[in-house]
Amino acid sequence: MQAHWTNPNVINWCQYLLDSYVHWTKLELMDRSGTLLTQAERLFNSAFVVASHGAEADPILNYGNQAALNLWAMDWQQFTQTPSRLTAESPNREERTRMLQQAKIQGYISNYRGIRISSTGKRFLVNQATIWNIHKPDGTAIGQGATFSNWKYLD
Repeated sequence: MQAHWTNPNVINWCQYLLDSYVHWTKLELMDRSGTLLTQAERLFNSAFVVASHGAEADPILNYGNQAALNLWAMDWQQFTQTPSRLTAESPNREERTRMLQQAKIQGYISNYRGIRISSTGKRFLVNQATIWNIHKPDGTAIGQGATFSNWKYLD
């Protein structure tokens, strides 16, 4: 089976994700040397978590690198069909919505902290996450991304 990060649509999405991260934070998320395919592979195999969702009314996850797939205990197919809100337990969804709205208004937020839940019910605390708006080069908003490398299981 072909790796998901080799799909041309995923390669394009990775570029929007990476370019938008630089736009808002003025920092590179990772080394951007090499081809677009090389960058997509590097992002997918990074040790830190990267996940994103689209701009739908009830956003669906549309990208998760291997670290994200492992953390949420899903394969690519499951992950990219999951409403983003389901990454948080019901009591934490309102706070999550407020955080995403704040990022939407400001462009990005850093040092986010919140509790998330995997597909198997494992709860974990995310620390020092950055959430940012993803847009096309023309400025069209197309989603939001999140990255973090600091989490701990709670159960």
